[in-house]
Amino acid sequence: MAKAGKKYVDALKGYDKSKLYDVDEAMKLVKQNAKAKFDETVEVHIRTGCDGRHAEQQVRGAVVLPHGTGKTVRVLVFAKDQKADEAKAAGADFVGADDLIPKIQNEGWFEFDVVIATPDMMGVVGRLGRVLGPKGLMPNPKAGTVTMDVAKAIEDVKAGKIEYRLDKSNIIHCPIGKASFSEADLTDNFNALMGAVVKARPSSLKGTYLKSISLAPTMGPGVKVNTLKVTA
Repeated sequence: MAKAGKKYVDALKGYDKSKLYDVDEAMKLVKQNAKAKFDETVEVHIRTGCDGRHAEQQVRGAVVLPHGTGKTVRVLVFAKDQKADEAKAAGADFVGADDLIPKIQNEGWFEFDVVIATPDMMGVVGRLGRVLGPKGLMPNPKAGTVTMDVAKAIEDVKAGKIEYRLDKSNIIHCPIGKASFSEADLTDNFNALMGAVVKARPSSLKGTYLKSISLAPTMGPGVKVNTLKVTA
């Protein structure tokens, strides 16, 4: 294991690693712990009691963060004819159809952060499943990225829409903004995400849904949040 850097070690001294903090306190500490020379991303890590191997316990969806993510999102849209024109007018960074397949598959082109597709294009996009899937870029109706309303989908993504889903360890990892954001804005974003995640609790789940929540800047240590205060 790599040795922790001095800034990371110093950050650890400033708070109690084992304590469960209220959201406001945790946000203050996370901002203090962001000591890198760049504007670090603040991430939420939610460990759930779900078992993602069962389809009915999958948790997946999307939410628009009220203050955005602080990141410029590059959007690629798979659409044809009128829908392609709508996508361009709505501010999509790249629009195409079959012509994009070799560029992505053979040339390894990935200069985009989100992929949106009209339903009729999913046959084409499906051919890219092996390369888009592992990167979490595959369009999905639950996330609102497979839709005929491409203009609305682009607007939402550009405004700060993020997707949340369980990883293989049944943990949800999501960015909620930058360390330069105010504590109030980060807290608003956190609450918007948690509201959506709490609503997405699978009905078949028995036992604890939110096992632990931590907040962390890109390069700094995590701060544990009191889950009882979040689910109340």
